Amino acid sequence: MAMNRRDDGSWKIPIEKHTTAAWANITETKPVSKVAVPNQKSVRNAKDYVDANQK
Repeated sequence: MAMNRRDDGSWKIPIEKHTTAAWANITETKPVSKVAVPNQKSVRNAKDYVDANQK
């Protein structure tokens, strides 16, 4: 099994940037699940972005 393992360090590089994600402006977290809740402006901006980029 160990011979098939690929360890070139590529897992260290992030796949995508999360600086403009809707959860970046967290207003609160859910008490039990610890899910981040973004503010309304971030949600609105994310929805506008998705609606504008539909195929």
